[in-house]
Amino acid sequence: MTGQEHLATPGVWYFTDGMSAGEAADFAGNLESLGYSALWLPDTIGRDPFSHIAWLASQTATLTFATGIASIFHRHPGPMKQVANTLGEQSGGRFILGLGVSHGPMVAGLRGLDYSKPLTQMRKYLAAMEEQPFRGPSPAEPVPIVLAALGPKMLELAASASHGAHPYWTTPEHTARAREIMGADSLLCVEQKVCLSTDAIAARQAARAAISLYADLPNYRNNWKRLGFTDEEIEHRDDRFIDAVVVWGDEDRVRQGIQAHYDAGATHVCIQPLSVESPVTLDHHALTVLAPGA
Repeated sequence: MTGQEHLATPGVWYFTDGMSAGEAADFAGNLESLGYSALWLPDTIGRDPFSHIAWLASQTATLTFATGIASIFHRHPGPMKQVANTLGEQSGGRFILGLGVSHGPMVAGLRGLDYSKPLTQMRKYLAAMEEQPFRGPSPAEPVPIVLAALGPKMLELAASASHGAHPYWTTPEHTARAREIMGADSLLCVEQKVCLSTDAIAARQAARAAISLYADLPNYRNNWKRLGFTDEEIEHRDDRFIDAVVVWGDEDRVRQGIQAHYDAGATHVCIQPLSVESPVTLDHHALTVLAPGA
């Protein structure tokens, strides 16, 4: 099975910072046993994702791991190439390098780094990575690189200078637009938040709690506006907006929402389960019910 065929099976996007190392390994092992293809992990202010992936890969056999995403502003292109090739080699090809420009509040605000011209900086970064020397053991196949791409220009760059894109907080309509821009051959690995609940009030409350962490970030807001939502709908978390970006309902409804991305051209969909109990509670039941092998 090729890497792209493997990714045709859904994966999971989730924070593991609330878990101990052992609990995170058990979580990854459970995803593997349920038939999920990949686990996508963020790069924020918690665990270093690369060290964590090295640990998790050593505790699993078939699960692919991906950064969703690693910020290009936090690591020089040379060390980024080193860690990607090291993880690709040591995991037996079970690693995808998701790169992105992150957000101004994180890069300029928290880290105090230059966030000007992020598209230009991404283009230069990819070229620099390509030029950097690497003399360690290489993976059998090149590590796939996908970009956190939402707007047309970043999607074009993802298609021309990397293996594909990893859109986050989008809709099947965006997936269709992305596939049209990127062409047939690029990887399109889409994140989709899901809530396995038929209680409209509870499901939308869980969705609003998740959105509250992201709604003021310009990259997401601008993309939602390109998709036809107004500032007022986003600010007030209107039902139309909520129901478009988070798939909630019974098993059939949620599976239909996931399939909509595949029908629109996604190579891979990684689901992020939202719990009606609290934003930090992992919905194990949803992962079991929605498992590819279920």
